[in-house]
Amino acid sequence: MARVPAGDAFSERQQEDIVRAIRLARQQSQLSVSVYVGTLEGDTRAMALRLHGAIGKDSGRSVLVAVDPGARRVEIVTGLDVRRRLDDRAAGLAAMTMTSAFQGGDLAGGIANGVLALAEHAHVPKSLHTDAH
Repeated sequence: MARVPAGDAFSERQQEDIVRAIRLARQQSQLSVSVYVGTLEGDTRAMALRLHGAIGKDSGRSVLVAVDPGARRVEIVTGLDVRRRLDDRAAGLAAMTMTSAFQGGDLAGGIANGVLALAEHAHVPKSLHTDAH
């Protein structure tokens, strides 16, 4: 899910780039990624946690990237299941990827690259295959 403000925040192409990055992240890492771009009022971390909780029953298996362009804030919230695959260091690196692009004026590119960085760092759980021979 990508929740971005309508209007002049992103061009259609930029929105497509973000949605494509989310899709690629899901394919590459099996991460369920949501992106919120808008005002994070008050305590930005608390607001991001509320947004992540609003995902519902799938929040444990998802990661939320919340970006407040006006406050120049990025919050990454990982569900309980995701934390086993994506640690704080990896989330921090993805946030740095985003903020450096934001400083260069590339909000959409920063978000897309950050989402892809999260997918790169997420460890895909190994499955045991049992063959009945």
